[in-house]
Amino acid sequence: MRSHAMKKADQILRAVAAKDVTLTLIGESGSGKEVLARRAHELSERRRGPFVPINCAAIPDALFESELFGHERGAFTGASERAKGKVEAAERGTLLLDEIGEMPMPMQAKLLRFLENRRYMRVGGATKIEADVRLMFATLRPLDQEVRAGRFRADLFYRIQGITLNVPALRERRADIAPLLSQFTAQHSARHGVRPPRFSRQAKALLLRYDWPGNVRELRNVVETLCLLRAGRQVRVADLPESARQLIAPEPEDAAADVSRASTSLALDLDDGLESLIQQIVEAALERDGGDKIKAAARLRISLRTVQRYVAAGRVRVPSGPVRGGQRAAKK
Repeated sequence: MRSHAMKKADQILRAVAAKDVTLTLIGESGSGKEVLARRAHELSERRRGPFVPINCAAIPDALFESELFGHERGAFTGASERAKGKVEAAERGTLLLDEIGEMPMPMQAKLLRFLENRRYMRVGGATKIEADVRLMFATLRPLDQEVRAGRFRADLFYRIQGITLNVPALRERRADIAPLLSQFTAQHSARHGVRPPRFSRQAKALLLRYDWPGNVRELRNVVETLCLLRAGRQVRVADLPESARQLIAPEPEDAAADVSRASTSLALDLDDGLESLIQQIVEAALERDGGDKIKAAARLRISLRTVQRYVAAGRVRVPSGPVRGGQRAAKK
């Protein structure tokens, strides 16, 4: 990572990873808390053991104890056999309790008791089991706020209060967007067995300016979609999610005003090849003229049939909304 914030976070991780101290990560959803927790695990002496994440917000209250500590056969209706819990699954490794602030209050008391002696019983069991596991925690909001709001036990808060690491949102560390964009492009292209797409200067600039409300998770998903839909081709602004385009540029008062203000210049990359350049030029002309094929052909000084051929072959996109002139001409 290039940003100062993430370099500082990595320094803290390296300093505490080898120590069996409690680590709590605070940050927005999708900001990379689990990634950092996994990195701390891989830098620790427990790296040969499992790394087990559990999302506290995704577990029904009635099943929480069983999910965490496991259960014996017949412990409740449907328990047809003994099942391991996440604590047992993480033996000699690391257990990450994500969204710890969403843990039900009764379960918080049981977790506190477990933390005091690192012993637990499966639901329906009678034998105490020793646990050798390191616990990490992640939360969307600082836990002291949850304590003041009465949603989190103060005694548990003070028990797990160790090293706290604030994970900044992606919009607060824009220097990381470009390397993440390259990393995810390479990863998803290899995963799906496709040629990586190429990002036009305009598209890349827009991605770097976008606020990414879904943080790293949103960026990863957007890149995966583009790798599948634009494999081996250029990614243009029109290929980006509408939410990104709308959040970056203010919406015009109306379509006519947008067309009137559109630029007649176009930046091209000569490495894209002649056919790709022609497609980009035809598409830009159609966008400039509101989808009117006649006007676009006249602007480019080419025949209407040439424009229609590119549209019919699906090589260029026609702007959505009412299409003028060219549509009527195509019907004649």
